[in-house]
Amino acid sequence: MFSQTANGAKASAVLYSIVETAKANGLSPYNYITVLLEQFSHPEQDLERLLLWHVNLG
Repeated sequence: MFSQTANGAKASAVLYSIVETAKANGLSPYNYITVLLEQFSHPEQDLERLLLWHVNLG
């Protein structure tokens, strides 16, 4: 409805999922996404370390 393409809808769904999962786990979505983006800029990132229960936002 709000996305112009299927890829746009998928990207929105991924982002909404990350935001809602962070909120459900008591994390600030902004801070969690900031950590994710910072870590994705590094080559060969271990994705397991980026799961909510492994990320230290403090």
